[in-house]
Amino acid sequence: METYADWLRARGDDELRALLSARPELLAPVPADLTALAARAATPAAISRALDRLDRFTLAVLEALLVLPAPNGPDALAAAVDATPGEVSDALGTLRRYGLAWGNGTPNTAPGVRQGLPHPAGLGPPVQEVFAGYSTERLTELIIDLEGEAPRGFTDSARLLRRLAELLSDPGPLIDDAGPEAHAALDALTWGPPFGRVADARRPVRIDTAATPVERLLARGLLAAEDDRTVTLPREVALHLRGGHLFRDVPAEPPPLTSAGRGPRGEDVVVRAAAGEAASAVRLIEELLERWGLEPPPVLRSGGLAVRDLRAASVLLDVPEWQAALLVEVAYAAGLLTRSGDLDGEWLPTPAYDLWLMRDTAGRWTELARGWLKSDRAAGLAGERDDRDRLINALSEAMVRSSAPATRRATLEILADAGRGAADEDAVRARLAWLRPRRGGPSRDRLLGWTLREAAVLGITGFGELAPFARDLLAGDDPEPRLEKHLPAPVDEIVIQADLTAIAPGPLVTDLARELALAADVESTGGATVYRFTPESVRRALDAGRTAADVTELLARHSATPLPQPLTYLIDDVARRHGHLRVGALASYVRTDSPAALDEILADRRSDALRLYRLAPTVLASGLQRADLLDGLRAMGLAPVAEAPGGGVIVTRPDAQRAEPPPTAEIVRFRPEQRTDASMISAAVRALRAGDEASLHGAEQARLRADAPYGEPPRSPAMATIDRLRAAVERGGRVWIGYLDQQGQASSRIVEPVRVEGGFLTGYDATRAAVHRFALHRITGVSELTDDPAP
Repeated sequence: METYADWLRARGDDELRALLSARPELLAPVPADLTALAARAATPAAISRALDRLDRFTLAVLEALLVLPAPNGPDALAAAVDATPGEVSDALGTLRRYGLAWGNGTPNTAPGVRQGLPHPAGLGPPVQEVFAGYSTERLTELIIDLEGEAPRGFTDSARLLRRLAELLSDPGPLIDDAGPEAHAALDALTWGPPFGRVADARRPVRIDTAATPVERLLARGLLAAEDDRTVTLPREVALHLRGGHLFRDVPAEPPPLTSAGRGPRGEDVVVRAAAGEAASAVRLIEELLERWGLEPPPVLRSGGLAVRDLRAASVLLDVPEWQAALLVEVAYAAGLLTRSGDLDGEWLPTPAYDLWLMRDTAGRWTELARGWLKSDRAAGLAGERDDRDRLINALSEAMVRSSAPATRRATLEILADAGRGAADEDAVRARLAWLRPRRGGPSRDRLLGWTLREAAVLGITGFGELAPFARDLLAGDDPEPRLEKHLPAPVDEIVIQADLTAIAPGPLVTDLARELALAADVESTGGATVYRFTPESVRRALDAGRTAADVTELLARHSATPLPQPLTYLIDDVARRHGHLRVGALASYVRTDSPAALDEILADRRSDALRLYRLAPTVLASGLQRADLLDGLRAMGLAPVAEAPGGGVIVTRPDAQRAEPPPTAEIVRFRPEQRTDASMISAAVRALRAGDEASLHGAEQARLRADAPYGEPPRSPAMATIDRLRAAVERGGRVWIGYLDQQGQASSRIVEPVRVEGGFLTGYDATRAAVHRFALHRITGVSELTDDPAP
């Protein structure tokens, strides 16, 4: 008899590639052979993930396969789900592609599917299964109540269960006899779930003693007691109540995406609106991180951002708090923001932020959008409370929702299918419920609403439509070329007016934006940004080390008009008064009654390292801490003592030493991609075929079929090795490599490279008949093979 593994083995390579593409989790790691693949595909976790990818109609066909008696072809299934045989055949093709149904003729459900769907179509187990836990005495009493006489002959459980199933095959009279209140209780379980909670469900009850509606149902076998607190509706009773239908309404096509009440806008209008929001998001995140680079907010003990700091960011950016939380989370997801490693840390920009600033606006937006799309954090949760009534802070671990990236991508894919015109949110929700019925609920509905709101703010949509460059992002392509055409080019020229304002007609180049932010305050933003020069803003630039000449020269170089006289007067006036008073800090000082003693110290060349300078004839100041200064003076042969602020002598003793805790590295979690590289899948299929061959003919025969050359493993320089491997990846050929194991022993490998990244070579190892990862530093050399890759 053919098994599931035999069926997989008989599939062609294209069909196996389709299976592994649809269920990429089966490749982690690559199974040894097709028998191992079949076993992994039947595990509960793998079955659950595959079921989560099915749409409502395909899932209904699979549930019908579990419910209907075998054999059940397309015609029987079509009648069960109220669809055409063609629609059912397409669904069966999808189930076979996912490996959830198998068989070349009558379809069978794959191993593990029945356990993954314990209540198919919302139905409970059949009578013989649901009453299997009843004792022989209880079954006999039940049949006596239903037939009016005791069963004849030897009463074993199997015979009693068959008889009970015959009596309940037409439960209509029993339901009518139970009364309208009992009928209402059955109606609550008819369409699923088929179980309910009651107290003392296994209490002994007979028809003549039943008092409550539930007792009347238990006495007639219309409900079965699974345990002391659970009752289950038998499948035959539920089907009778449903009128023989398995489902209420299961459309074979997804619900239409209705418009949001306004007609489609021009494509240029949509893309310009989205590009404008994209540029705004980039500008706001840059402004926020520039401020936090100078004035970082502290990290809460719980690891998040304080509410007051989020509100301050909202005021700084002039956006609602939910939008400020979104921008903060996007910066964190893109790797531009992290916490410092101290115990009482701060939220600071990362070194990647400086590299990010060097890119153009389109490149910056691409990094932000990809981080948002892949991140498992839900910014909409900021400010809400968890199930323990604790506040959820932005940047805290409570923001993590594992379903967030999948919901974002699914929502955007629905918008991509909508075509022209903004889709109504309810229509998008209904479409998602049809496409992914197993993961619905209030949580996903909220994530969907947040996705639509956040996509509009980040420039992924414009007027509710998916922007053309966002389609490239969703497909995994580079969105920069299409976005860049619709972004205003950065300008390096401003218009300075006599009222001490400057107008930037577009986004400024990074250097000018930073310098102008020092010397002026932003007064308004929009299509153009208005800056105002004030005494405080000019003093801020001077405090940052700029001189009056630097500020004047900068403005004159970038101004489209000559500098107005009021502005030059303002700069000169502030600079004239700037720095007359000096305020400094000293960590320690040296005091004595003898100025000559201090002259002697300053004349000693050994005092250069003490960073001393004279404040008064009898006082020296130092930038060193007091303990370091004491050690330095004692090293010069002097005998100083520590002095308290009041002038008294401090009696010192050695301090106990403590080590600071090591800094912790913050890692932004991304969920694994649902798509796997096509070359990796092809290599995995080859490995599976070779694994099957090795299990049949032996590993040595598989090695000989790989045509492994004899002799010493090849050797080549490190850079030449990497170049040759990358060339082999592009060419798609095989190479001969030398590889050192952990004991330093060299071996020859014939490899078909798939990718070279992260210090590893991933490829199909023909000599081992498996997909393998090779550490690049262990590869001694590479030699190209002239023969063609094995088919």
